[in-house]
Amino acid sequence: MMWRCVSELARRRRSDGVVDTMKVGFQYLANISSSTRDRQRCSNMYATSCATNPDILSRETSSSEMLVDSFGRFHNYLRISLTERCNLRCQYCMPADGVELTPNSELLSHDEIIRIANIFVTSGVDKIRLTGGEPTIRKDIEDICLHLSGLKGLKTLAMTTNGIVLSKKLPKLKECGLSALNISLDTLVPAKFEFMTRRKGHPKVMESIDAAVELGYNPVKVNCVIMRGMNDDEICNFVELTRHKPINVRFIEFMPFDGNVWNVKRLVPYAEMLDKVRQNYKGVERLQDHPTDTAKNFRIDGHVGTISFITSMTEHFCAGCNRLRLLADGNFKVCLFGPSEVSLREPIRAVVDDAGLKEIIGAAVKRKKAKHAGMFDIAKTANRPMIHIGG
Repeated sequence: MMWRCVSELARRRRSDGVVDTMKVGFQYLANISSSTRDRQRCSNMYATSCATNPDILSRETSSSEMLVDSFGRFHNYLRISLTERCNLRCQYCMPADGVELTPNSELLSHDEIIRIANIFVTSGVDKIRLTGGEPTIRKDIEDICLHLSGLKGLKTLAMTTNGIVLSKKLPKLKECGLSALNISLDTLVPAKFEFMTRRKGHPKVMESIDAAVELGYNPVKVNCVIMRGMNDDEICNFVELTRHKPINVRFIEFMPFDGNVWNVKRLVPYAEMLDKVRQNYKGVERLQDHPTDTAKNFRIDGHVGTISFITSMTEHFCAGCNRLRLLADGNFKVCLFGPSEVSLREPIRAVVDDAGLKEIIGAAVKRKKAKHAGMFDIAKTANRPMIHIGG
């Protein structure tokens, strides 16, 4: 079989003196050939490699090996971004002047999402998380959940959402198989919420958290990005959410992404956050973490819920990483902070079979690096805005 990469130069735009990464399209062509394979390399949007060399994985390779990288990490967790659109404009997620949205025709369709997900699940993925943008604004979200939850071998279907429209949709989503939930909330002060998200809606998010608790989600995870001078004074207020309800508040270190004006001075390290909690609460006990956990988990005496810290910047957890990402435009990303991506949409639309897709996926996984570059180098590396990646 012959494999070819065809690249085309796309627009460059300048914003605040920074040149966006060259956007490259990639077309995947498959023709029968018994003796040759084109080993030409291509680049993708924000990509450093296309990882489409079929020599890296043969068709005889076992399905589970497709998900094992060169450092022995097995990736059983797939995050799927369903849309680039969002009904909020959070400062750490979206640049102030917005983002250029991918045309609808270049986004994955319902059937393409299910097909790709099925390939991953039959190969060993047992957890899928739906992200965005904001996944709940996608019109076919219930149907997507229904079909994904029905994939044999999938144990957990989770979603990360801002909660703005969740309370109305959650009963149906639960019926369709949504089994775990993270709700993003960075402040408990309505006026500050409007400043941080550039939109109103704080009461709706609180309503969604309560609705999730009432529907039996346990725990209801609340994601909170802590930024110095913005909401670091609310850490203990968030801890109080765990006192009487099965809520897991996850304090997240501020991370650099394109357009969010990251500055190390705004980063509140995990150790500082934990120290603030311990100064105000007795009986803060570290829980046993799973080897693939991104969070350091704690229980507080007398609290129903728990707290966690996601320490991507000060104490990375790359050695235990089991996560892969499928973006809304069909690009496959093996590291949250890495620029490398490979298109799965193009080969699908070129009528490549599942075996061919597995070769592309497996090759990309094999090229995953041991760890990210470190927070200062990450801040200088071309990457997408968070709203494109979905966290």
